[in-house]
Amino acid sequence: MKNNESNIKTWSQIKDSQYGKKGTLRRDQLDREFEAFKIGLLLRNARESKKMTQEDLAKVIDKKRTYISRVENDGSNITLKTLFEIVEKGLGGKVTIGIKI
Repeated sequence: MKNNESNIKTWSQIKDSQYGKKGTLRRDQLDREFEAFKIGLLLRNARESKKMTQEDLAKVIDKKRTYISRVENDGSNITLKTLFEIVEKGLGGKVTIGIKI
């Protein structure tokens, strides 16, 4: 049993071995893509919690449903202006942004 436990790796160890350590180009790109994915997922979860369809949200902020779909599936293509518009005008929420140094 002890031998099997030593073969278990954490998510950080897997990312280090597959994508390189933090600060390398490939790892930084993975981390940015993951953060963009999280933005899309957070927006979709917020929209669904409001019992809104993509079409409903699109109408409120004067965008197309396909745009809402793209944002939810890949948050990397969203501008800050549109993020604020979706969250505040469309969903009645508030955006908070943090920076880690």
